[in-house]
Amino acid sequence: MREMQARAFEKRHSQYLLIKSPPASGKSRAMMFLALDKLINQGVKKVVIAVPEMSIGKSFKSTALSDYGFFADWEVADRYNLCLSLAQSDTRKTAIFSEFITQDVDDSALPQVLICTHHSFRYGFDKVIEDGGSIELFNDVLIGIDEFHHVSADDSNRLGAILDGIMTQTSAHIVAMTGSYFRGDSVPILSDSDEEKFDKVTYTYYEQLNGYEYLKSLGLGYHFYKKSFFDALDECLDTSKKTIIHIPNVNSLTAETDKYETVGRIIDIIGEVESRDEETGVITVRAHDGKQLLLADLVTDDAMRANTQAYLADITSRDQMDIIIALGMAKEGFDWEYCEHVLTIGYRGSLTEVVQIIGRSTRDSAGKHHAQFTNLIAEPEADKSTVTSSVNDLLKAITLSLLMEQVLKPNINFKRRSELNILGKADLPAGTIVIDDTVNPPSDRVMKILNQDRDEILAQLAQNTENIKKYIAAETNNVETEAVSDSVIPSIIRSKYPALDTDEVRQVQEGVMQYMAINRQGGVVEGKDIPEDAVIENERFFIKQGTEYVDIATLNAERKGQLNESDIIKERHLPADAKIYNPKTQSSSSNDSNPSNGFVKVGSKFVNVNNLPIDLVKSVNPFHDAYEVLSRTVDKEVLQTINDVVYASRSTVTEEEAVLMWPKIVAFMKDKNRQPNKNSEDAIERRMAEVITYVRNQKAKREANSHD
Repeated sequence: MREMQARAFEKRHSQYLLIKSPPASGKSRAMMFLALDKLINQGVKKVVIAVPEMSIGKSFKSTALSDYGFFADWEVADRYNLCLSLAQSDTRKTAIFSEFITQDVDDSALPQVLICTHHSFRYGFDKVIEDGGSIELFNDVLIGIDEFHHVSADDSNRLGAILDGIMTQTSAHIVAMTGSYFRGDSVPILSDSDEEKFDKVTYTYYEQLNGYEYLKSLGLGYHFYKKSFFDALDECLDTSKKTIIHIPNVNSLTAETDKYETVGRIIDIIGEVESRDEETGVITVRAHDGKQLLLADLVTDDAMRANTQAYLADITSRDQMDIIIALGMAKEGFDWEYCEHVLTIGYRGSLTEVVQIIGRSTRDSAGKHHAQFTNLIAEPEADKSTVTSSVNDLLKAITLSLLMEQVLKPNINFKRRSELNILGKADLPAGTIVIDDTVNPPSDRVMKILNQDRDEILAQLAQNTENIKKYIAAETNNVETEAVSDSVIPSIIRSKYPALDTDEVRQVQEGVMQYMAINRQGGVVEGKDIPEDAVIENERFFIKQGTEYVDIATLNAERKGQLNESDIIKERHLPADAKIYNPKTQSSSSNDSNPSNGFVKVGSKFVNVNNLPIDLVKSVNPFHDAYEVLSRTVDKEVLQTINDVVYASRSTVTEEEAVLMWPKIVAFMKDKNRQPNKNSEDAIERRMAEVITYVRNQKAKREANSHD
């Protein structure tokens, strides 16, 4: 098994399991392993796997897993693979689904696996119930949901409602998989009560890239254009790279003409059409540099498009395709392993969609060392009525880097100090942040949120343009940034986890900000990877005395003078279970001052992850890099336009912020014996004064309304 598959298989006894893993990491095969173990060893009688599109169903075709050392083969009868035949009607598929679910569960001679689309699953379930069947027919059935981000807890999402009913009324098992790290976009996938039941397995892009043979890096880039994106295409399209171009929807603000004209003009920019294959529809283009390119048009919805798709599905070498132009296609489940560059024109409102687009370029392939995502975005124009909307779209687009940088860095885990006392720290991963729980220990719920949900908190932070604008407005003021964080982040946490008490909200906020601060500084570096001549802040130095180690700071001057350089051992090189002897107290103790061997570079020094300066953590601006991209790339007039929109909303106080800030205002007035001053040099005090003004105005409005 591959690393991600083995990690998922360790959780095979979980009734509800959510696997978050990048495209091409082996999720389909992992689902097979889990399903077979549940069928053979755990009493599950049937397996239903639902995928969003028929084309993705091929990933679950019959596979001789025993050839690779597994204890059973994956077998799917053609009749029950509803993704095989395009000719089958929805009515026919629904009838087969119903037949499969209602047949005798104890007859092992009957097929035990069915593959269908999300669509067929919804209609098949409804058919079973309409025909008088009970939801209890799903007892002891494993339901596998591929591309789980298509599900939603929203009332209008039928699949989400069906899963909720199955979870609450049956003994069914559920394995859900997604290539996106961010639930949905604005509506959660599951209700909080349902989500708490799921065990989670997360495999990051960082882990995937480290495990690849060829592909070692992924770049996220932005290219800004004035007036027309056609004028900018030549600058950001490298025809020597295997590329997918996603054009804008005709109804979007980015679209400049209809989709057919868009394809034609892009081809003109690339070169001149020489021919079109009559069987596959593949277009041969002579590029302006004389090179001959093969291009696939997945936009033109004529009879030939199905042939082109079939051709792409059978590609086995780099030379068979160079450029694909797509609209609403070539996203999730689309496999072209040679793709090196995805160029997306225009803002995409869905983070999940963008993550799926990026995933088209991240499959490992011989000769591919770097994958690139480029988003071509319009610069906002100050004289247009849509300037605010344009700025909002631009800010949301570039903040994708905030989210993706979290999963492109080494993983970070939170552990309580008391856990180390039980488990030991010899095998503690480098990216471990230890929380001191001797006083006010964090609850299990807090630890679960920090270790499993923190990226989802950041996703909500990044999807709210008002939050982005508040942070960018505070870009040059660390104290003001802290004030924004103290308002915005707790608000998100309270909304997402209403059952948390005040201390738990604070603990989650502190953990999330530590996480952001570490990645903002470049991520965690293992002690063994720090250059020997690098300076580690507050690092101690030791000599070995028998089986113990002595801090040279505790030695007298005479003994220090006798030391040779070769005798001195840096703290970073101490064994995890080292015993430290103190000659002054004549006692020994464990080396537990810094239980983690992970470090962050701050300036010219390395700092242990558990000793990050509190002002660095509190003042971290999650949108700093996004603003840096703008500052370096656009001209000063465009940057001024963006700043004008950002600062226009700077002084806006919401009722939610007022409620959150009020206890601090009361404490301030009690401590200072005065009200906050709106002209104070302290940004937090100025914000408190603005909140008081807001509260007074709201109170006056309510009193006026009460007299009407």
